[in-house]
Amino acid sequence: MTLWIIFAVMTAAAVFAVLWPLGRKPRAASGGSDRLVYQDQLQEIGRDRAAGLIGETEAESARVEISRRLLTAAAAEMAPAAALTIRQRRAAAIAVIVIVPTVAVGFYLKLGSPNIPGQPALVRVKTPQGGQSIPQLVSQVEAHLARNPNDGAGWEVIAPVYLRLGRFDDAVVARQRSIALNGDTATRESDLGEALVAAANGTVTDAAKLAFQHALAGDQEDAKARYFLGLADEQDGNRDAAAAKWRAMLNDAPRDAPWADFVRAALARISGQTVSGQPGAGASAGASGSGVGDVAAADNMNDAQRSAMIRGMVQRLADRLRSDGSDVDGWLRLVRAYIVLGDRDKAKDAAADARRALQSHPDAIKQLDGLVKGLGLEG
Repeated sequence: MTLWIIFAVMTAAAVFAVLWPLGRKPRAASGGSDRLVYQDQLQEIGRDRAAGLIGETEAESARVEISRRLLTAAAAEMAPAAALTIRQRRAAAIAVIVIVPTVAVGFYLKLGSPNIPGQPALVRVKTPQGGQSIPQLVSQVEAHLARNPNDGAGWEVIAPVYLRLGRFDDAVVARQRSIALNGDTATRESDLGEALVAAANGTVTDAAKLAFQHALAGDQEDAKARYFLGLADEQDGNRDAAAAKWRAMLNDAPRDAPWADFVRAALARISGQTVSGQPGAGASAGASGSGVGDVAAADNMNDAQRSAMIRGMVQRLADRLRSDGSDVDGWLRLVRAYIVLGDRDKAKDAAADARRALQSHPDAIKQLDGLVKGLGLEG
């Protein structure tokens, strides 16, 4: 609204500047009165010379100067008046009032709306346009950042793209630059920890653990930091501590938390137990042949045996969904299960199969798309 007020004031000022001279009254011609004055001055000079009040030289100089002025006044008196008539003034005023706004609107329609934000390359990385590929746009942003290394917004945008492209070391650098330039927040610290884990092939390093601890210091409810700190306990061999952290997450989880099933799957992986009456991704209720005895037996298995058992459960769930594809929750669990098992290609294939099976259920497709987006399976 403020922008439109400024435009209106500027237009009014332009119109006023043009109309102001037209509104002024024409100056009356003064040539006749000036001519009479100069004639009197010439006669006075003659009288002064005759009386001996001035010399011949001074009198002659004065006559020349006053004669020059007299000729100028006579010429002005004879020139035709150039003032505009009332009709001409009105026509000029109407033309200005109509033409100035019309020209301004024409430029506006040609150049576009000021309410449309700019689209620099570092923003278009997320939404490629004009046939440009992601790598091409990333190259543009990298060139921009090479010229402007202190552009905090650019580092903030490019970091998740690096992560998506598998350029984990570059993602770590981008996250670190973003924190240095934009400030330290819980979200940025947990994002840095995630990049460090990815760069270490899934290992929660000491540096990553420190980043997650900083995130929790800023936000005790940061789900990403809480999950990875539990994963760090698991990798250190302290499964009880990991299970305690993940159970606490589930107890505090909102009803529609998108990560709840993922954490249940992780908890099932290390404890072999269902959580809050809801099966994890690795032990899916309704999957043919996955009985409670099988899940409980996981406590007595080594890692390889447990992994094989979980993969068998997931495969049985996948087989059931191929014969009955109407189970929306089953498809969601299957996609999450493949992510937990580290098989992103199978997760993408499962999502594609789910879209085909649920194509007549738009609400289910929307729910599936939300999960795919949240897990970074797009593209």
